[in-house]
Amino acid sequence: MSEDLRRQRTGELELGVTEATQKHFNRKVVRAPPASPARLAYEKKRPKFLREMAAEATGVFFYVFPGVAATASLFFASANASAPATTAPNAAVYGSILNVAFAFGFGIAFAIITSASVSGGHFNPAITVCFVIFQGFPVRKAVRYIFAQILGAFLAGLFIYGMWRQQISAVLAEGVPPEELIQVFCAYPLANQTLGYLFFIEFFVDSFIGLIIWSVLDPANPFVAPAGAPFTIGLAYTTMVVAFANITISTNLARDLGTRMVAAAFLSTSAFSYKSYSWIGILVNVPATVFAVTYYEFIFKDTMTHINEGHLSHPDEVYNDGSYEEKDTSALGGTRLGRFLSNRHSGGSADMQRPNFAKHSDE
Repeated sequence: MSEDLRRQRTGELELGVTEATQKHFNRKVVRAPPASPARLAYEKKRPKFLREMAAEATGVFFYVFPGVAATASLFFASANASAPATTAPNAAVYGSILNVAFAFGFGIAFAIITSASVSGGHFNPAITVCFVIFQGFPVRKAVRYIFAQILGAFLAGLFIYGMWRQQISAVLAEGVPPEELIQVFCAYPLANQTLGYLFFIEFFVDSFIGLIIWSVLDPANPFVAPAGAPFTIGLAYTTMVVAFANITISTNLARDLGTRMVAAAFLSTSAFSYKSYSWIGILVNVPATVFAVTYYEFIFKDTMTHINEGHLSHPDEVYNDGSYEEKDTSALGGTRLGRFLSNRHSGGSADMQRPNFAKHSDE
C-alpha cells in the first residue's frame, strides 16, 4: 500500500501501479460546464411541489412497470407452454416467479436511486402515512404524494396494456375469460381462497416489508450503508414475492389500485368486485405497515443511541456520567442519505450518514 498521503484520498486500490504510471500518465478530467442563467431562472421558478409529485409518480412507475411487465411475460409464456421456443415465447425460456420477484425488487431499487433525492422516496402510501404519524410529515403534502403514487401506478398499467395489447387480444380471441388476465395487472385471488386467509397473508407480508424499511431508515442501524439501502429494500420485496406471490399478495396500495383501475377499465369490472377481495389488496397494506413501524418504534428504537451518536439532539444532552448540557432542540438531520439529500435541497455540504428518504428542507 502506498504511504503517500495524497494517494489515500483518491479511493483507489494501491498496489504500486498507480504510482508507477502517475509519472507517465495524467488523467484528463472534463470540467462541468457552468450553469446558465436561464437554467437557474427556470429552476427557481419551477414549482417544488410539482417536482416532488413528479418524482413520486416516476418512482412508482419505475417500480410497477418492470414488475407488471415480468408478470405479463410469465402469463403469456405460460399460455404458450406447449409451443416451441422458435415460434412463440414459452415459460421455459421467459417465465418464472423468480423473474417477477427480481423485476419488482430491482424496480424498487431503481425508483429510489432515480427519484429519492427529489421527493424523499416514499413510493408507497403506507410509508407516507407512517411518516405523517411518526416523523411529522405534512398532511397536505402527504395527500399530494399519495395521489402522485397512484397516478404513477396507473400510468404503468396503461403502458403495459398498450405494449401487450396484441397478446391480450389474441388470448381473448381464443376464448380465455377477461378475468384471467386481471391477475397480470393486480392481485387476484384463487377461487378456493377465503378472505380471512388472504387478509392474514397480506398483513404478514406487508408487516415484514415495513419492518425492514424502517430498520433501513434508522440512523442507529450500522449494517446498511446509504448505497445499499435501495437494494436492501428491493430485496425485501423480492423475498416476499418469491415466497407468497403464488398465494396472492399486493404489498402496495398505489401499485394495486393504479393497475386495478386499468384492469377494470379495459378488461372487466370484476377487478374490483370479484369475491370482495379488492379492499384487501388496496387497504390492508396501510394498517400492516403502521403496525410494523409502531412495533419498531416502541420495541427496537433507542433514542439515546441516536443522541449519543449525534443523529438527534435534545434540550438536555445526557452524557454517560449522568451530567447534562443545554443543547439546541433542532434535529441534526438524522441520517447519512437524509443529510445528503437535505443538504442538496438546501445547498449545504453532503454529510453522508444514514438513509432517510423523508427529510425535506421545506418542511
